[in-house]
Amino acid sequence: MSMVRNHRWLGWSVLLLGFAFLYLPILLLMLYSFNSSRLATVWAGFSTRWYGELFRDRQLLEAAWISLKVAFWTATAAMVLGTLAAMAMTRFRRFPGKSVFGALVTAPLVMPEVIIGLSILLMLVSMGGLFGLPSKGVVAIWIAHVTFTLSFVTVVVSSRLQELDRSLEEAAMDLGANRVKVFFLVTLPIIAPALLSGWLLAFTLSLDDVVIASFVAGPSSTTLPMKIFASVRMGVSPKINALASLLVLAVSLVAVLGWWITARAEKRRQRDMQLALQDNG
Repeated sequence: MSMVRNHRWLGWSVLLLGFAFLYLPILLLMLYSFNSSRLATVWAGFSTRWYGELFRDRQLLEAAWISLKVAFWTATAAMVLGTLAAMAMTRFRRFPGKSVFGALVTAPLVMPEVIIGLSILLMLVSMGGLFGLPSKGVVAIWIAHVTFTLSFVTVVVSSRLQELDRSLEEAAMDLGANRVKVFFLVTLPIIAPALLSGWLLAFTLSLDDVVIASFVAGPSSTTLPMKIFASVRMGVSPKINALASLLVLAVSLVAVLGWWITARAEKRRQRDMQLALQDNG
């Protein structure tokens, strides 16, 4: 009995240490965003001064708006393209070049970001004259981030599609539904939590990226991570703490909302399955 109790205390201790390692720096960052001192790491009293300074800094707010805009459209495009790629990899068992296609889709997962950024820059420069693609700017960052995050969405959606019970789709087709109707009425509601997870993952990766964006960003398209990185090199400003605190709060709210939507969809799916089994019984 004592051995079981010791193992339980050890497990809780490791868990608490892990949470402290992950979240204590974030809590300290949020605490020091209310510091009245100009020195970001020396506490001098409570103040909301730096939040006011933040909202008067147009360059920082513009960089934040560019990052949020790019992250939103990156996540949306990556979710659509990643879902199509996942459908091709899981539903079409054999087609010419399937192995090559799968390797190309998942390659960014293991490829260094420096290589991805440089290769995308060279591609945009070489193809800019043919298709009119900009080699620098917001659109170039969006193209680079979609290429980078597509693999992550594909892996998330593919794992959900592989667990999907194909008999549900077959039953819908037996009742007269075509493939398009089956996808939107049966498949899509089931994989919706995976789509949401993939969207949030792509949004976070795009919002956090510095390396790839630094290759393709123009003078008027500096993203927030690039701005923060440049500011930190010259000394951490308390405004950065205030901005980071607002971003942490916003991302936490989005994550909680996504978790709530996913949990609600899963409960609804289980309830529908139980009702269907009762009707068949």
